[in-house]
Amino acid sequence: MTILRIETSVNREHSVTRKLTDRIISTLDDANVVTRDIATNPLPLIDSSWASARVKPEDERSALDKEALALSDALVAEVQAADTIVIGAPIYNFTIPASLKAWIDLIARVGVTFRYTENGPEGLLQNKRVIVAFASGGTGLDSAADFASGYLRFMLGFLGLTDVTFVAADQLAMDAEGTIARANAQIDALRQAA
Repeated sequence: MTILRIETSVNREHSVTRKLTDRIISTLDDANVVTRDIATNPLPLIDSSWASARVKPEDERSALDKEALALSDALVAEVQAADTIVIGAPIYNFTIPASLKAWIDLIARVGVTFRYTENGPEGLLQNKRVIVAFASGGTGLDSAADFASGYLRFMLGFLGLTDVTFVAADQLAMDAEGTIARANAQIDALRQAA
């Protein structure tokens, strides 16, 4: 089994999501783990060169087009090769970190990770499991102030990733010990379900 681990927290040793992703991965036995730490090694934002290159047929792309898409191609290949994707998603200002949005922008590719059909869009990244380690200071998972989890569920589903589980250490500022204990119990339940 191959696990793709996406880390987005700018906190290193004090990151709750990094601790949760460590624990989640420890429950997934005998796995090859590929880590993409996009907080430590930030991704570029999409630009006009990328946007122009992605709509050209592959056999018509210039060397500059291929260069513009090289990182995006590598990120898509990592997702395609993964059986399970573990995403650390701390909440920054009520939504996902900009680094995670940049990753999504780079992997959302028409004709590659989704396509349009006569019945509407169809995600092409199917039969994969996603586990999101969600942490926040005051925002409750699925609360009116949570603009992260709904967006992630929608975008992942749009790409065909519909088996999504959230492990939530939310509202840490109110009850850090209790919410971490509940998150760890959720991880233990994942282990039992595996």
